[in-house]
Amino acid sequence: MAASGGYLILNQVHVTTSFWRFGQYGGFGLTLLPLLAGIAFLFYNGKSVVGWLLTIVGVVIVLASVLMNMDMYFRQTTLFNTIVMLGLLFGGLGLIARSLRSAA
Repeated sequence: MAASGGYLILNQVHVTTSFWRFGQYGGFGLTLLPLLAGIAFLFYNGKSVVGWLLTIVGVVIVLASVLMNMDMYFRQTTLFNTIVMLGLLFGGLGLIARSLRSAA
């Protein structure tokens, strides 16, 4: 029940992205600089601590930038469908919680 309710709710969510901005100006290239510098260091010396650090920081910056530029909207649906989706989700979560309760 919980899985089907969660699926139905997530199926109603529309995800879009906005224009990639870094401050006032478009800055996608700026977010790639630490990643590219880290990759260059790693190709020169695979054991370089600075290279690994720059690569990890660059990946985190790119992932954070992607997540920060996402917009999520709940699509229009009927009240009946919303009640069914939420009923399945919370009813399933209640059953899961009851099954985890100790049999004291």
